[in-house]
Amino acid sequence: MTRHLITSALPYINGVKHLGNLVGSMLPSDLYARYLRARGEEVLLICATDEHGTPAELAARAAGQAVEDFCAEQHEVQKGLGDAFALSFDYFGRSSSQQNHELTQHFGNKLLENGFIEERVTKQVFSIDDDRFLPDRYVEGTCPHCGYDKARGDQCENCTRLLDPTDLVDPRSAISGSSNLEVRESKHLFLLQSKLADEIREWVNKHKDWPNLVSSIALKWLDEGLHDRGITRDLKWGVPVGREGMEDKVYYVWFDAPIEYIGATKEWADEDPDNRDWKSWWYEAEDVRYTEFMAKDNIPFHTVTFPGTQLGSREPWKMVDFIKGFNWLNYYGGKFSTSQQRGIFMSDAIEMLPADYWRYYLLANAPESSDSSFTWDGFSGTVNKDLADTLGNFVNRTLKFCNSKFGLALPEGGEYGEAEAKLAEDLAKRVAAYNTHMDELQIRKAMQELRAIWVMGNEYLTEAAPWTAFKTDPVAAAVSLRAAINLIRVFAILSAPVIPSAAKTLSDALGLDLNERSWLSDDMVAELSTLKAGHAFEIPDVLFSKISDDQVAEWEEKFGGKE
Repeated sequence: MTRHLITSALPYINGVKHLGNLVGSMLPSDLYARYLRARGEEVLLICATDEHGTPAELAARAAGQAVEDFCAEQHEVQKGLGDAFALSFDYFGRSSSQQNHELTQHFGNKLLENGFIEERVTKQVFSIDDDRFLPDRYVEGTCPHCGYDKARGDQCENCTRLLDPTDLVDPRSAISGSSNLEVRESKHLFLLQSKLADEIREWVNKHKDWPNLVSSIALKWLDEGLHDRGITRDLKWGVPVGREGMEDKVYYVWFDAPIEYIGATKEWADEDPDNRDWKSWWYEAEDVRYTEFMAKDNIPFHTVTFPGTQLGSREPWKMVDFIKGFNWLNYYGGKFSTSQQRGIFMSDAIEMLPADYWRYYLLANAPESSDSSFTWDGFSGTVNKDLADTLGNFVNRTLKFCNSKFGLALPEGGEYGEAEAKLAEDLAKRVAAYNTHMDELQIRKAMQELRAIWVMGNEYLTEAAPWTAFKTDPVAAAVSLRAAINLIRVFAILSAPVIPSAAKTLSDALGLDLNERSWLSDDMVAELSTLKAGHAFEIPDVLFSKISDDQVAEWEEKFGGKE
């Protein structure tokens, strides 16, 4: 059987992540892992905090902490928030781990040995007032391509173009704000991407099933010509190069960060070496299908730089099979931004509402084909219509009416008829479509199908109208209620990868022991007959509370709204 290796782009260590980060990688990777586990697949879901580079140093400096202490503390914060959002990572590692240090140095040495790294003297920005070289992200200025005035020296956050600090217009130090800068010589290692370009292109072209967003970005980079890339920096915090004459250099964060996917897997294995083998997932791993999740600004590094590193090692490392790329979730048309504290952050969100509210909304509005925009009206409308009125109301009115007329158990009497046969037939088609969309990672389509299945239950109940039938034909009412309560079980199973807490509430209310391995067969007649007459249930608290206009107004005032 195929084993599934899944990785989420690593959240950066400099602060709590916003909802755009969550939906751009971590949440959809969790959705896919949960779905595959439910289908009986062997899954390893890996993520980690990305801890090296200049933003970590800057954030630690601002917090008045040593960078090591800052990163350790923030790792725990981010891990805790991942748990709060029910992200089911098998391991959540740290790129500062010893395992990643060793693997990064291994790749660096292999690339050097194979002639894909060379030493060059470069011109680098030096801050006279700070008395130090400024690594890329320590330099800010105006992007020469789009005019964005807060571009960093490694990449413009606005247009995603890669930059060198010397490209910036009106550069300044990110540490002191000083523009008293000069260019001096510094010795660094360069990854010779130009020598690997043909191999990378050949590898990219093999993946005809990649989303257009991913393949178009990769090919754009290749068509523009790959430039050799500096992979060392004048920093103390990072993976030491470990080479004579480079004692004060570390590897560039974008060199070591993707290697941490392997590093975190080794961290996971080292916790239980008798039962876990990291190499079987990464080295000569022919039975592994590897899927990566990331936002579009990360795509170039995962389609060009990291694959080049793996290819240049001349070792049989597992390379990605499918990349699920996302556009950006914006906030009222402007970008979410950790550095600028713009938008809704995971810590704020989880204090306001349980995770399932956010999980469903974000997945139902995942920015797959284009950028999408978060608004409080859109969020409340989705929650109220889909979760409260459609799913929650179906569960509530079904169980409460059954209890009022027949007690807290599925009622006896009668057999399923034409209406239930039609329900099973339609449900089978919908579930098959849902499975197909999930297999193909068409997330918004999958969520639309899930909602349509919830709607189907309401339509069945409205047509059967057990509250009316009970007056003249209580047996018919009993039949429709048995079918409806079995539908609640179906909803719990199908919804579990999306809204796991609510799904467990439904499972517990029905007295079931549904777990991450629970899924549905193709036989919907059997699935609608699983719970028999006499099976006891409880009535849960309101599954999803509606969001009021007053709450929307309060949140718009607190976080910013239409203006």
